[in-house]
This record gives sequence, structure tokens and C-alpha cells, in this order.
Amino acid sequence: MATPLHQSIAAELRRRIRRGEIEVGQSLPSEAQLCEEFTASRGPVRQALAALRDEGLIGGGQGRRATVLDAVPAQPFESFLSFTRRAEMTGYVPGQRLQEIALRRPEPEIAAALEIDADDLSVQLLRLRLLDGRPAMLERMTYVEPIGRRLIDADLDAGSIYALLTGQGVDLHSARHTFDAVPADTTDARLLDVPEGFPLLRERRLTTDSQGAPIEWSDDRYRSDIATVTVRNTRGSRTAML
Repeated sequence: MATPLHQSIAAELRRRIRRGEIEVGQSLPSEAQLCEEFTASRGPVRQALAALRDEGLIGGGQGRRATVLDAVPAQPFESFLSFTRRAEMTGYVPGQRLQEIALRRPEPEIAAALEIDADDLSVQLLRLRLLDGRPAMLERMTYVEPIGRRLIDADLDAGSIYALLTGQGVDLHSARHTFDAVPADTTDARLLDVPEGFPLLRERRLTTDSQGAPIEWSDDRYRSDIATVTVRNTRGSRTAML
């Protein structure tokens, strides 16, 4: 199936912004110029520009020329999406390299989050995530044993763990995300190719099933110069940002 025209336009503009062909602070070509370049009507061009605005790459509108605000597309967290899907939505090619997976007893704070006993076994893994082949995020994931055992013999370099588990009927219903900043430790620095102490954006995530039972605890650390995140709120919603 052919890629919709507005997606192709958005992908090309993302590429130019990422490579510095259009720098932060510079204006994009006008809608008329983009229509001529891509042999498109204003509808697909405006859809493409709207996608880039949602990602935080550009600003402007209502008659103003679109201006580049950032060279790193933000990954949305409003809905329950895997890293793989969020990367694809923002024009990146996702990848992954499993570093280790083991059956072991979790740290006390993780056992408490997963509501298991300190002596219970869990499945823990360390996996490097890539965007366009570049190290972008390091996952430290812990699963309750009945769920995690499904991953031990799986090819975790093949794609999304979320897609793998949901394809097996695992009830991944909701997640609570907590964000903060942390300095890169020795493992972070080696795998993310940054100096020790480099500032990383950390996402701690607790995933539960539809009955509220914990399934997964994850500590994900992003290179802030390659990946950022965004959460969109609406006035009157029950979600609050602190």
C-alpha cells in the first residue's frame, strides 16, 4: 500500500530538520512552495505541517510561516504505545539490542511495586533501543515471573515486547509514567555512548492489567539530545502534571 502523501511530506521535512538542512529558528517553505515541490494540494501539506506541530518540531500557523522550534521530534505519551510505534509515528526507524535477560529476585523497591514477595523470582532484562541506528534509550525492565518467562526464549531483537506480549493475549491495560532527570551511570554511558554524568531523561513505568495487577516495572533512560517526550493535557481533564 502506498504511503499517504501527507505522511511522505512530513517524513521529508523531518529528515531536513534532523540533518540541519533547515535549522532551528529558520522558516519552512511556504504552503504554496511545498504544494509546488511535492505536487500536492494544500490539504496534504497542512496535514503534514500539523503532524510536525504536534511533535513540537515547528511552530506558527494561522497565516504565519512555520518556523523550526526543535530538531528532535517528541514522542507522545498520551496513549499506551510501544517505543517502536512512537518512533515510527515520529519518522524514525526503531531498533533494539538485547544486552541480558535473567531470572532473578528483584530489588526490594521493585518487588514492592510489582506486589510480589522479596524472595519471588522475576524476569529482568536490559535492552538498548535505537533510533535510525543511534543509541537513544536504555531499558531496565522487570516482569512478574509468569509473564516474563514468555520472553526468555523470544527474539527480543526482533521488535516490540509490547506487541509480542499482546499478541500472546497478555492483558496490558494501563501504565503510570514518572519522569525525572538522572546522570548517566557506568552502564548508561557505555551503551548510550555518552560520558558518565551526562544528563538523561528517565521514565519509570508501572504497567498493570485490567484488574489493576502489576505486570511490569521499567526504568527507561533516554538520551535527551536524541529523544524527547511530550504529554498533551486538556483543561478539565483528570490528568495533572506535577
